[in-house]
Amino acid sequence: MAKEEHLPLFETKKAQGRVLFRIFAASIFAGICLIWVYRVSHIPKAGEDGRFAWIGLLGAEIWFGFYWLLTQASRWNPVYRHTFKDRLSQRYENELPGVDIFVCTADASIEPPMMVMNTVLSVMAYEYPPEKLSVYLSDDGGSEITYYALMEAAEFAKHWIPYCKKYNVEPRSPAAYFVSKHGDDAVEDNHQAKDFVVIKIVIDGRDPINATDNEGCALPTLVYLAREKRPQYHHNFKAGAMNALIRVSSYISNGKLLLNVDCDMYSNNSLAIRDTLCFLMDEEKGHELAFVQFPQNFKNLTKNELYASLRVINEVEAHGVDGYGGPLYVGTGCFHRRDTLCGRKFSKDSKSDMKWDNRKREELGIHELEENTKGLASCTFEENTQWGKEMGLKYGCPVEDIITGLSIHCRGWKSVYCNPAREAFLGLAPATLPHILVQHKRWSEGNFHIFLSKYSPAWYAYGKIRLGHQLGYLRYSLWASNCLATLVYSTLPSLYLLRGTSLFPQVWFLCPYILIIYITVRYL
Repeated sequence: MAKEEHLPLFETKKAQGRVLFRIFAASIFAGICLIWVYRVSHIPKAGEDGRFAWIGLLGAEIWFGFYWLLTQASRWNPVYRHTFKDRLSQRYENELPGVDIFVCTADASIEPPMMVMNTVLSVMAYEYPPEKLSVYLSDDGGSEITYYALMEAAEFAKHWIPYCKKYNVEPRSPAAYFVSKHGDDAVEDNHQAKDFVVIKIVIDGRDPINATDNEGCALPTLVYLAREKRPQYHHNFKAGAMNALIRVSSYISNGKLLLNVDCDMYSNNSLAIRDTLCFLMDEEKGHELAFVQFPQNFKNLTKNELYASLRVINEVEAHGVDGYGGPLYVGTGCFHRRDTLCGRKFSKDSKSDMKWDNRKREELGIHELEENTKGLASCTFEENTQWGKEMGLKYGCPVEDIITGLSIHCRGWKSVYCNPAREAFLGLAPATLPHILVQHKRWSEGNFHIFLSKYSPAWYAYGKIRLGHQLGYLRYSLWASNCLATLVYSTLPSLYLLRGTSLFPQVWFLCPYILIIYITVRYL
């Protein structure tokens, strides 16, 4: 028994075949260098046709080579994690911490309430003590339809949750489980909440009489929040909603562990919380970890999907960055320590304080709790405070998740990438190319905005995180910059070919075959 207590709650394994990959990468880099040498040594003389285009291609090839080096940083040292949930249960089953889960929605016409409620029900049905579980729905649209849909979902939960646990149902989203088609779930909803702030505790998990399912077992706490929004105050989109949830939940349930999921990203693995706690409650390394990131997986992808898939990031690059200090925070499917998300700095002397707090809090009635927390969700609460700066998610950037994760890493914390065999979360990828392009445009612009800001990984993270980790961040921050080099490389050769001027040597007819081999190995 004593020996069992010293066994770790998770293990880390380095990827196999790393030596072969590094040899392959070195050969590719040698080829890149030869291309640079050829370009520099064969620049046309002043006045010769094609000189301008030749120099333009040289600049594009230098950029492509540099960016290729950045991508290798996130593939050079991949690691894989495996958790031991049985050991967690043996040691800490009665001391598991409280968990607060945040689901954010903003527009009922774009994010159908049926879809949102399926996500809410899936996280309410986690295989976890219900008295330690609280689910918060943030409705930035203040939709009455969403509110009443949540009331109905709370009633349905009394039947759905015991059914899931009795028959070990997976996944625990009703729509996904029954594989039903809802048709056109979009609704036209012009009815907004009349109050400036609406906080409704739909299920009070503290009530042993009323907060029970149809079999008499306890239900998780369920809270609806529509924060105050006024034209003269910037609401800061999802980051503002998340910060309001952090404050409100600290007053109602104050779970030590926070999970945020997009409203279209339902839980597909009821043991994901326990996977997370295997990392955060590990006696040796748990105190170093700030958050655990799960991959973004989608259920509506084909096997050979090219555009909407994040397969390379999920299966390769996230594991690679994990080898240097942890993955990036991507805004959904992520478990955070509450205190680190609120600005706490890492200290080597700190311990992993994730156990359940048995101290009794001040017992207030539901209506009193709701009234007391409204001020925390008002649009003026954050004035002259550190919220959005040093506390909570950072403001001022379209990709608030990346910049928030970077600041956490720069405070000395590490993170962990958990990619279990059964996907923890499943969502919906954009179904059309225009939607995908809009999404990629937002991501690339947001990351480039970070590069140009004071939080750029190039200087803000310098000396605070490992070089490989820093390059991993830069790989995404400079994603948008590829457009210029791509534009040059895709237009100049064709234009000059019309004039009878070739910008490539004859031996370059082999390049397409080399490229095919490279892409094949890259995506294996």
